[in-house]
Amino acid sequence: MSDVKNPQVLMETSMGKVKIELFMDKAPITVKNFLSYVNEGFYDGLIFHRVIKDFMIQGGGFDAEMVQKKPRFAIKNEAGNGLLNQRGTLAMARTAVVDSATCQFFINVVDNAFLNHRGKRPDEFGYAVFGQVIEGMEVMDSIRQVKTGNKGGHSDVPVEPVTITSIKTVQE
Repeated sequence: MSDVKNPQVLMETSMGKVKIELFMDKAPITVKNFLSYVNEGFYDGLIFHRVIKDFMIQGGGFDAEMVQKKPRFAIKNEAGNGLLNQRGTLAMARTAVVDSATCQFFINVVDNAFLNHRGKRPDEFGYAVFGQVIEGMEVMDSIRQVKTGNKGGHSDVPVEPVTITSIKTVQE
């Protein structure tokens, strides 16, 4: 355990509030990137655009009309940090390219061992966990139950938008 206190954020959604601890000690690049988006209000008004009941809830990239918000640069994948994609953890979404994560993130609603770092090859690299829900997991469990369908060329989109009202850092 390090002496550095990990930052926390409060994510207010249209379905409730979720408090998240960010693992600055294990994923410094990812946490700094996420907090830069948080501090500029990037996520405010975006939706959870991909909800798969027994997998994860993804957000941070699209508005309710499925218009993608332009992210900044991609960051280095920190999946090899020892953190696992377990229920309640936050990880960065990315393409098949290892170092392609920008602003989109997901919350694992079940243990997803197949997303963990297993090696250096692109198909083994995994998804970087950088945070953990510490309060409000019941909100995530409510979101994972919503009805989904297809919208704007995407599948698993909530029929009724689930909005991220705001994400703000919490001062302890």
